[in-house]
Formats: sequence, C-alpha cells, structure tokens
Amino acid sequence: MDGWICGLWAAGWERAAFVRATSFRGLETQKRRNNGRSKKGRGHTKPVRCSNCARCVPKDKAIKRFLIRNMVEAAAVRDLSEASVFDEYALPKLYIKTQYCVSCAIHSHVVRVRSREGRRDRTPPQRFRSIKPDAKKPVANKA
Repeated sequence: MDGWICGLWAAGWERAAFVRATSFRGLETQKRRNNGRSKKGRGHTKPVRCSNCARCVPKDKAIKRFLIRNMVEAAAVRDLSEASVFDEYALPKLYIKTQYCVSCAIHSHVVRVRSREGRRDRTPPQRFRSIKPDAKKPVANKA
C-alpha cells in the first residue's frame, strides 16, 4: 500500500487515475493471447525442471519435446545387423521427454523468436518424415 501512495504522490494527485489504470493486470498490453502459458482455468501448476539448466519452470509454460532415437548409433547398425542371428531384428529405441525453460529452448533453437504477426500464427509446424524409396517390407512365407 505504501508503494501505491508513494506512486500517487510522485505522479501528482491529478494523475492518480492514470497510475491506477496502469497498475491493473487486465489493462496492460499483452504480448501473447495466453500470456505464455496453457493453464487457462487453473490457478497454479506444479513446477518441472528444465532438462538443460535445471531451472524450475511451471509445467504448462515449459516447452516439451518427445525425442525418439535409436539406442545404437548409425555407424554401428550395419555391424550389428551383420553379426545378428535374426534376419529382421528391430533395434530398440530410446524415448526421452525433454522439458525446457523458455530461455534454454530459444538458445538451443528448439523454438524461434517470431515477429508480432508471426506470433498470431497458431498452426503447428510441418512434420518432416524421411520416406525411404527402397524400403523392403517383410514377406511372410506361404508354406
């Protein structure tokens, strides 16, 4: 309350309405429609830790990515397939859910900074799927 009175005194009593109007959250300008969060009706969300810097960030504000990789690197896949007894052995995959704070996601190019008009675009980015032209499908033996 003291800050409010000091603000009025510094601004002058004739500009009291201007100081009060700018102190409310609803009358300030918004950078994003959702204020950078996706909690809508919830008052509070539990914090999660950033995968990169371990900063506490609210779960709804964290940038989440699901990373699926082969457990074996590409250089060793051929060696394993030659040494394997099984013909069509599916290599196990590594499933990792990474959660980043906003600053780490921007720094590591997980998300990009967009212009004011670009921020209004809510369509998800295109998915890039590698299509192999000579993909061999397993054929069942008819015996």
